[in-house]
Amino acid sequence: METLNYDEAVKLVKAEVERALVKSPFIIREYLSHLALTQGKYIRATSVIVAAQDGNGYVHSDAVKAAGVIELIHLASLVHDDIIDNADIRRGKPTLQNKYGKRTAVICGDYLLSLALKMASEANDKNRGTEIDFPDYISRICLGELEQHINNLNLNLSIFQYLKIISGKTAALFEASFFAGAAVLKVSDEELRNYKQIGYYIGMIFQLSDDCIDFDTSADIANKPVQSDYEQGVITLPLIHAFQNLEEFKQKAEKAKITREEINQAIMKTGGLAFTKGLIKRYYDKAMHRINELEINEEKKTKIIFILNKAARIQ
Repeated sequence: METLNYDEAVKLVKAEVERALVKSPFIIREYLSHLALTQGKYIRATSVIVAAQDGNGYVHSDAVKAAGVIELIHLASLVHDDIIDNADIRRGKPTLQNKYGKRTAVICGDYLLSLALKMASEANDKNRGTEIDFPDYISRICLGELEQHINNLNLNLSIFQYLKIISGKTAALFEASFFAGAAVLKVSDEELRNYKQIGYYIGMIFQLSDDCIDFDTSADIANKPVQSDYEQGVITLPLIHAFQNLEEFKQKAEKAKITREEINQAIMKTGGLAFTKGLIKRYYDKAMHRINELEINEEKKTKIIFILNKAARIQ
């Protein structure tokens, strides 16, 4: 069995993903090479590696494959998101759809999913991590995105409905990340459930924190457009809270276009950000409870908490 330390594994994941992008067939290589320049912080892939670490800090090489799969699925979802949102910038660089057009971007996003499934089939140990159903997680992400699209500008969207949407479009892939790492590690069924739940909570926190960023962070700091969710038709939790607590504001939105200034004032008046951050805190506490239940050493626990804090934007 080939094992790697943490730093080696993370480095190999990045190399594996970059290889998949820049070594692709010539016809698509230029487009995927552009994506290689806009790689993010690999928080989901890192989650796989951390979850896969054994008591001595080593991971099986198949964790690298699993992490690469997760990153390619994530990259595909970003390409498709940028098309839907008509986004020009991603991580400080032109999006694929902005640089090459929507049709090309759609095809590239689809191709990335095929690369992910191909990578998933390349595991060295066929008995390790067989519980991971990547196609199921891809379907959950797609259904979450579709449900968000169907509910665009739905001013009656409930908190429950919204949390269901983000549990698919964002939390599912974080859950898959921790699930994949734990499955490669071959933990008990009970431990596996804990890892999955930690990933789910981190994913919910990540999206809710992102909702807050749209209102209280500048584009330069966020490295992407902000103050734009509602303009794209997306109703996020701070705004849902405002609509539920300011009937006259909701009625005005139903009859006419509301300005960004009006949205910000309504959210400030109703404490929409504080409400959202309160929910983040509840998910955070649940995640910490699950983390404390894991039978792991302090080094691994610290790494998982670091990922949790990253999702919550705690420095």
